[in-house]
Amino acid sequence: MIVKTPDEEYTVCENGTAWEETFDKIWNLKYTPDNKLIGVASDTGEWTVAIDGETWENRADYIWNLSFNKDGSRIIVAAKQDEKYLMINNDTPWETDYGFLCDTSFSASGEKTAAVVQVVSFSEGDTFKFKSGCYSVAVDGTPWDTKFVNVWEPLFSPDGSHVAAQVRTAMYDYTIAVDGTPWKKIFSCVWGPQFHPRNGSVTAPVRTSGAWTLAKDGEVIWDRSFMQLWHHQYSPKGDKIAAIVSPKYGKWTLAVDGKIWKNTYNDYVTDITFGPDGNSLACIANEKGKFIVVVNDNPWGLQYDMAWKPVFSPDGKNVAVKVERNGRFSIAVNEKLLNKTYDNIWDPIFSADGQNILIRAIEKSHDNKESYIREIIPVSRILS
Repeated sequence: MIVKTPDEEYTVCENGTAWEETFDKIWNLKYTPDNKLIGVASDTGEWTVAIDGETWENRADYIWNLSFNKDGSRIIVAAKQDEKYLMINNDTPWETDYGFLCDTSFSASGEKTAAVVQVVSFSEGDTFKFKSGCYSVAVDGTPWDTKFVNVWEPLFSPDGSHVAAQVRTAMYDYTIAVDGTPWKKIFSCVWGPQFHPRNGSVTAPVRTSGAWTLAKDGEVIWDRSFMQLWHHQYSPKGDKIAAIVSPKYGKWTLAVDGKIWKNTYNDYVTDITFGPDGNSLACIANEKGKFIVVVNDNPWGLQYDMAWKPVFSPDGKNVAVKVERNGRFSIAVNEKLLNKTYDNIWDPIFSADGQNILIRAIEKSHDNKESYIREIIPVSRILS
């Protein structure tokens, strides 16, 4: 935890032992997957990253978006220095900085970083220069050669060798650019692209002729369109694509390879989750303010005040979900609710054989003291 010293400075206390280093401020404290404790710290008015009490050599006027890759070997931030913006990866800053930077991202390995950057300066009232294109994507600090009116949410391919992004090529023209090269076809709007997990092709929801459908490398691939289509996702093998769609105004459901589920929901649908073999699909739907778990187009009978992203067992046979009812939290498996509730709970974790679930929860005693609970519960007990 972050603690204040008698000298009116701040440090971190971990397992009862305080770091030797003290700071003006420290925030965004978190653990990396390899168990390093990191945070953003201000040292004599300059911001840096603190790792287990040691700080980076590089300093900045401000630092944000403290992130790390899956194994914690790469720690990445966005930074501002002397009215310019850049990214810093494992204490190595970009060689080029920019007057504007947003939508930071990094490859799965964490070795490469990208962000939307402004490559042409213009005044607030210079609309002609703005419309000519002043933004691009910088990868490890190097900008694409092509400039756009706007760019959003750069995304790395699974192997980190390519970057795709939504781009605005003119005031009313949108498409997808891959490594700076826009698709040949232009659309009235687009949503975020996705890379195929194996062959490197790029798909994205696109709006054309007043409706939404799915395009691949610039060509429409679904044979029907929708009022809305977004948050598309590939199955693990890449042989299926699911997306949240609105087949008509005020109705939401999922479509798989362009074919919609029969059940629709009035409020919204979220948290698409494929099973490990790609044959099962789950999501969370909201109907009249209540949350419903839906698996393979079959809504569970129970409704909840809140439900989180579904979790499949490794064999794909069971689905577990963190849920809330009446201010208490629990876990539901295949429509069956665990007969125990908690003050708070984390998402469930299946064992490797799928036979057990790890419960991580917080429970308050009568004197309001919190206890952290870890419990392994057989799936059969919840289903019985």
